[in-house]
Amino acid sequence: MLLIPAIDLKDGKCVRLRQGRMEDETIFSDDPVAIAAKWVEAGARRLHLVDLNGAFEGKPVNGDVVRAIAEAFPDLPIQIGGGIRDEETVQRYLDAGVKYVIIGTKAVNAPHFVNDLCVEFPGHIIVGLDAREGKVAIDGWSKLSKHDVIDMARHFEEDGVEAIIYTDIGRDGMMSGVNVEATVKLAQAISIPVIASGGITNLDDVKALCAVADEGIFGAITGRAIYEGTLDFAAGQALADKLCPGVVVKG
Repeated sequence: MLLIPAIDLKDGKCVRLRQGRMEDETIFSDDPVAIAAKWVEAGARRLHLVDLNGAFEGKPVNGDVVRAIAEAFPDLPIQIGGGIRDEETVQRYLDAGVKYVIIGTKAVNAPHFVNDLCVEFPGHIIVGLDAREGKVAIDGWSKLSKHDVIDMARHFEEDGVEAIIYTDIGRDGMMSGVNVEATVKLAQAISIPVIASGGITNLDDVKALCAVADEGIFGAITGRAIYEGTLDFAAGQALADKLCPGVVVKG
């Protein structure tokens, strides 16, 4: 199972939010490229970038930083989300060296958009489903839709997306542990990989996810825990490699 460091970008800085609230931020670095280098040196085999400004404004804001990170690590798979609402933005990110683009709000508001992207950019589209109590949230988590997360995931699987990133909003940034039960339930309902996000705190959470990795959990995004030190990233990835040796990790 892959541990994927999160680099959340706001105003050109690396930050973390609590439960997606823009006003509740912690700034960890003014140099996101240096932060990326830190995780690569610690053994990261993929990076998860989020344009937080973009997620709220509906268009990329931190594109220059994303490009700088992609150029610094041309052989590293990078996935980016936040404010991706049209094909031109997808093309720009792919041209910049990003491997996967993550569609969130527009995937829910305009499901046909994902289908179009999968046809236009096969192998590069991931859908991020952020949920609270089984319902999908949109617009930077500010609104809760009526859509069931499993129903949506099945729909996007049929469209041909590469993976689903599942975030439990209630746990994200709170360091309260992973919602393993909900993540497994989603993974069992679809055949494409699920990437867990939200709540990873320490090695116990890594162990808990590794115990169910064969259900279809490809990886786990980790943020606040590796920045605040409750999870040593290198140790976490080493543990995941040891406990999940049979899980194939691909770029």
